[in-house]
Amino acid sequence: MCRLAFAIFLTLGMLPPIVLAQSESETSPQPAEIDHVAASNLVLQQFGTGFTPLKDFAPVIGDFDSDGISDIVIPARATNPLVNAVRFHYKVVDPYDTYFGFGDPKVTMEFGANDPRDKGLVLLIIHGAGEKAWRTQEPKAKFVVVNLPFTKVALSAVRLRKKEVAAIAAEERDTVSSLIYWDGKKYKYEPNGASN
Repeated sequence: MCRLAFAIFLTLGMLPPIVLAQSESETSPQPAEIDHVAASNLVLQQFGTGFTPLKDFAPVIGDFDSDGISDIVIPARATNPLVNAVRFHYKVVDPYDTYFGFGDPKVTMEFGANDPRDKGLVLLIIHGAGEKAWRTQEPKAKFVVVNLPFTKVALSAVRLRKKEVAAIAAEERDTVSSLIYWDGKKYKYEPNGASN
């Protein structure tokens, strides 16, 4: 009997370890773990070619449309955001120039950036849907924010109709900061002054 137990022990010791199946939530990347490759794949799937996620910027996760489902913002560079808008069902918006009086992206994208480093900078926003949120194949809505000069982006909040809603904080050149937020119908720009 002892020999049999010893033989079983040796046999089990030589077998590779058993890996238990992980649940989807354990294997799916968490917000802080979204790497550049995953962001690039998501952008290609949801927005098509012509967009390149910026390596120095992490995606920002938050509930930007206040529906209780996570959304994502991916800072990127684009050649011409209008080209695939119909095919990939996203809307190109310009809340920055709208704040200053005229925000039709078809016109304002032709103006050119004040600083050459800002040329082609965009924020790609996916409003999530269902259990998979922003990872779903068919999101609730998609937007490309153009003409916003930014050097950093982060999750923030703004008070809207006595309620706090998630916002995208953008640090612009010359230490000016601003917010982009969803007002229930569209994205709006709000300057915040100096960030010092």
